[in-house]
Amino acid sequence: MLLDTPSLYFRAFYGIPESITAPDGSPVNAVRGLIDMIATLVRHHSPTELVATMDADWRPAFRVAAIPTYKAHRVAHGDVEEVPAALVPQIAVIEQVLDAVGIARLEAPGYEADDVIGTLTHRAGGAVDIVTGDRDLFQLVDDARPVRVLYTVRGIRNLQTVDEAFVADKYGIPGRTYADFATLRGDPSDGLPGVAGVGEKTAAALITRFGSLGALLEALEAGATDGFPAGSRTKLAAARDYLRVAPAVVAVASDAPLPETDLTLPQKPRDPDSLVRLADQYGLDTPLNRLLEALGKA
Repeated sequence: MLLDTPSLYFRAFYGIPESITAPDGSPVNAVRGLIDMIATLVRHHSPTELVATMDADWRPAFRVAAIPTYKAHRVAHGDVEEVPAALVPQIAVIEQVLDAVGIARLEAPGYEADDVIGTLTHRAGGAVDIVTGDRDLFQLVDDARPVRVLYTVRGIRNLQTVDEAFVADKYGIPGRTYADFATLRGDPSDGLPGVAGVGEKTAAALITRFGSLGALLEALEAGATDGFPAGSRTKLAAARDYLRVAPAVVAVASDAPLPETDLTLPQKPRDPDSLVRLADQYGLDTPLNRLLEALGKA
């Protein structure tokens, strides 16, 4: 089980009141929420391995070089992401808690958490569940392995299971072509413009007709006219420069440099003394006890 940790702690932060505080009055809503999320996931899904993936770089240089608008609307200043002030200090606490519990926490310099997930999925020898609220990771679903996304849009207790059939039914495309579809459609939440004038329905029709973005571009370059919805060929031709670089931006990496790490789900804390200190300092006794109970029964 691979956790898109930033997606989860943002969800926890916005879903739990900031009035949930530590003894010193500082907010711990994201910390408590994430701990409870992990406890629920362990209880309900019993993973043998669990990884909390992190953003070492929320806006990687290789993506910005290709598409300068990539996540530009979320820049606070310089290379700093716009994050609520009450959340910023909680991220360090989350990292300390994960380390003390013994849950593997992985990041890769120059890459996002998505890329860590993509790399671990590529390396995995068995079934993989990806927990996220980010549709970008739908591109990894693969029924043959199987790789599924447990999508948090309806909450951690009511996860949507996303497989190839879900993608095909929701978007009208072959189940493993989400990245190609998203490249054409674009994604305003990530600053990806897509092809001007090509919306979701046209993008789906193009990917379904040609099977992949690569085949679509080959047909475009060859001068083919069959299979292009009315007006779309001209729009695609005008977007050649974007389509040349966008796939490498949209695709999650499968080769991020990751250290060899024991991913086994811990049954007891790695550092009990540190965990007690964190529990006392931030008032985390109740959620940590729930998590430790879930780990002990896994």
